[in-house]
Amino acid sequence: MSTKTKTDRGTDTPIKVRFAPSPTGYLHVGGARTALYNWLFARRMGGEFILRIEDTDRKRSTEDAIHGIIESMSWLGLDWDEGLSRQTDRLDLYSSLANGLIESGRAYHCYCSPEELQERRLAAKMKGEPPGYDRRCRDLSPEDEAAFLAEDRLPTIRFRADLEGETVVDDLVRGRVVFNNAELDDLIIMRPDGIPTYNFAVVVDDHDMGITHVIRGEDHLSNTPRQIQIYLALGSEPPIFAHLSMILGTDKAPLSKRHGATSVETFRDDGYLPEAMLNFLALLGWSWDDHTTLFSLDDLVEKFSLEKVTKSPAVFDTDKLDWMNGQYIRELTIEELTHSLIPLWREAGLLSGGDLDSSEILRLRSIAAICRERLVKLPDIIELTDFFFRPVQYDAKALDKALKKEGAKEVLQSAAAKLGTIGEWTTAAIETGLRELADELEEKPRKVFQPIRAAISGRLVSPPLFESLEILGREESLARFRKAEELLID
Repeated sequence: MSTKTKTDRGTDTPIKVRFAPSPTGYLHVGGARTALYNWLFARRMGGEFILRIEDTDRKRSTEDAIHGIIESMSWLGLDWDEGLSRQTDRLDLYSSLANGLIESGRAYHCYCSPEELQERRLAAKMKGEPPGYDRRCRDLSPEDEAAFLAEDRLPTIRFRADLEGETVVDDLVRGRVVFNNAELDDLIIMRPDGIPTYNFAVVVDDHDMGITHVIRGEDHLSNTPRQIQIYLALGSEPPIFAHLSMILGTDKAPLSKRHGATSVETFRDDGYLPEAMLNFLALLGWSWDDHTTLFSLDDLVEKFSLEKVTKSPAVFDTDKLDWMNGQYIRELTIEELTHSLIPLWREAGLLSGGDLDSSEILRLRSIAAICRERLVKLPDIIELTDFFFRPVQYDAKALDKALKKEGAKEVLQSAAAKLGTIGEWTTAAIETGLRELADELEEKPRKVFQPIRAAISGRLVSPPLFESLEILGREESLARFRKAEELLID
């Protein structure tokens, strides 16, 4: 006997896909990529996208994790088309269908205790045999079952797998994958407490919800032949499968916490934009061509297809994500960028709470405008701009390499005199005055500008100098020159 899945359901079948995370922790970037590919496929094909919470692991599933998953999905902009579904609301359905499989002969009660199973696994391993279940309870007589029940044993329910032939998965990503049925065990589908196992619950849910395509990670590929047999035992046509490649770190090892952040929440809190995160995740295993990198969400919906998803593992390159995030920051309008930065300035104690008047808003927009090109992540704004909001603090490099250099005091005194006489305090007038000063002192502009930059910002690297002086204002700028002069040694 050979069973297989089809790769095409025909154009008349409405597309329906799902993302089904277990709420035992944060939303991993690998899960987010799976969710994105499902969402893009549904939107591209005019189908439906379902978010289903697989919460039958009662010990590890938490409401906080569910909330975190929903928040992360919402932040990414991945909406779903039906009300949120939870497996724990469907326990009666699993029980009913499992009992139906017993009645049809495709499942049976197993009375083996966990201790007995472990003992047999160890014995098989010692003999060099496969450690899978030995099917001891597969064909129990009514008398045997009665004897076990008399011992107050609570049975599991096992699926009666095919013993001969092959199960074939025609996978949209991985191609034709063949599994020998003799190597598949009789897996448990219901535990003694009435809770279904993953492989059974996922089939029941997909069958009941009319899921047409299952797009998920390749770590589930080994589960697929077992699930196909369960679909067929339930009288259901299996969905079309597409198993996505693994995500690796730059060292080519599976992505894990040792590579840095792995949760969507952390990337959000670290200052990445959702547009950049979506664009980056989309390219972890898919590409449109060999050169296009930046895609809007509309672009992705228009261009995405499973045919262009690669079998090769994808590498999670944070440097590429950083570059991409910077590109998306530069696409924000100044109003959008300022709106995003105000909470960060407030959190850092640089801005007070409450409403801001129009002059304060204009000043913040000016600061955002001169910093936009230098931002990789939004929180970079704090270190870059704190000197605009509080008294300047000099770092060691600014003191040693700029302010205490020979001639620095003369530069500051001359700059104060020069700038004190210009008419309108604008970026253009400030730049003209300081470049004239460099000519008058017969010094390279950099040698003149460096101590001025250190005096107003306390560091060697800052936002553009002339614009920064304009934002600080004439009075504050000249006051900072005087303060820096007091530190210098003649």
